Amino acid sequence: MKKNSIFKEYFLPEKYGKGRTGSGAPLGMGRWGFIAPELAQFAYAAFTALLILFTWTGIEQPQSLLWERVTFLSGTIALWVVYQLWPCRFVMLCRVCYLLLMLSKWYPDTYELNKQFGCFDHVVAAWEQQLFGCQPAWEFSRLFTSKIVSELMYFGYFSYYLFFVVTIFVVFFRDYRQLERVTLMIFAGFFVCYCIFDLFPVTGPQYYFPAIGAEQVTAGQFPDIAHYFASTQEGSPSPGWQDGLFYQLCLMVHHAGERPTAAFPSSHVAIATLVMFMVARMKMWRYLLFLAVPFLFLCLSTVYIQAHYVIDAIAGLLFGFILFFALGGMKLR
Repeated sequence: MKKNSIFKEYFLPEKYGKGRTGSGAPLGMGRWGFIAPELAQFAYAAFTALLILFTWTGIEQPQSLLWERVTFLSGTIALWVVYQLWPCRFVMLCRVCYLLLMLSKWYPDTYELNKQFGCFDHVVAAWEQQLFGCQPAWEFSRLFTSKIVSELMYFGYFSYYLFFVVTIFVVFFRDYRQLERVTLMIFAGFFVCYCIFDLFPVTGPQYYFPAIGAEQVTAGQFPDIAHYFASTQEGSPSPGWQDGLFYQLCLMVHHAGERPTAAFPSSHVAIATLVMFMVARMKMWRYLLFLAVPFLFLCLSTVYIQAHYVIDAIAGLLFGFILFFALGGMKLR
């Protein structure tokens, strides 16, 4: 009986009526049939397509970038068609998972768009120097050389995926009615960050510091290196205990899709902060407690591994707070 119940809940077409999703219709069966995070992806694709068109001569292979947008969106439309024919929760989960998968494409895409604008690390690093009198990202890992500290930091950085991937699955199985709003807030948060990355490129200490040299960093001098990263993606090795499990996991992720881009604001901190507010609003207290320690280490780790300046992390905290209210977080129940 239990197996039959699970099959009916997740694989049989949903029926109209407030007993299923609380909205009078299955998710994604509204006026257009697209769920809100898919519309957010369409909006970001349109924004970046316009950016490509307006900066055509400054971008390498603009035709290829436009074609990529067609292929990215075609998968969304294909799954939308499947859902119209078979509107069940399993297909809805596939639609959301496809959006998650596409984040791994949209993120490195920001580098292809923004490298034409140079980088603004000299601005952010100067702010950092004025605020702290030093570069905390330069000093942090040098002050704390313990293997334990290193692993805790890399655990925190890797736990980033808890905050949006795992949270989406928790909401899917715990409170399906809230899935669309939760995923909208998460994906819209990502795409707003990506818009900033597209127009205000900051590479982060792991790229900028080796480009200008240790002497200038310690002297508090931060020259404008303009379009240096338009022709190279080389950065410094991540600090810490290189044989650590979480160090190696983060290194694998780094090699898979990291680019000299997307430092300000820290999307890691912004999305994690947004999720913490969402989870608290939905009164998922045990899950919130479960995320509390990884959240602390995540915020610290962004600076420790030199992916971000402290200002990036602070901006991420503020941005996550703003996103929660701007994207309708108070409507969560």
